[in-house]
Amino acid sequence: MNRISTIFPAAGAIQADNLILAATGYTVVFFALLLLYFAFRLLPHLLAFNLKRKLIKTGEPEKARQAGTSVTGEVNAAIAMAVYLYLHELHDHENAVLTIKKAARIYSPWSSKIYNVIHFRGR
Repeated sequence: MNRISTIFPAAGAIQADNLILAATGYTVVFFALLLLYFAFRLLPHLLAFNLKRKLIKTGEPEKARQAGTSVTGEVNAAIAMAVYLYLHELHDHENAVLTIKKAARIYSPWSSKIYNVIHFRGR
């Protein structure tokens, strides 16, 4: 008996090549997501290190010591609120008053659907 058919009882319907292709695809996607996780996890540390190095080269060691500190949640909230308010002020506010006037139309049998219903005979 085939090893795949012992693992998967429905191996008759699914061929071995299809399972290998699916497993390879899932593995590639999993490792790509893992790589992205580590890249985004390490990016702030790399940027802080680069900023510290540049500040030390320019002769500002006191700013270099503060470069690695993270911003507090209150500061992040204040920045987000300022950006939100700024973006919503870009749109002009118009008054939402609608005026609906009934237009006097001449009756036309072409637009009346009742004549189509009355003269309909099921044949």
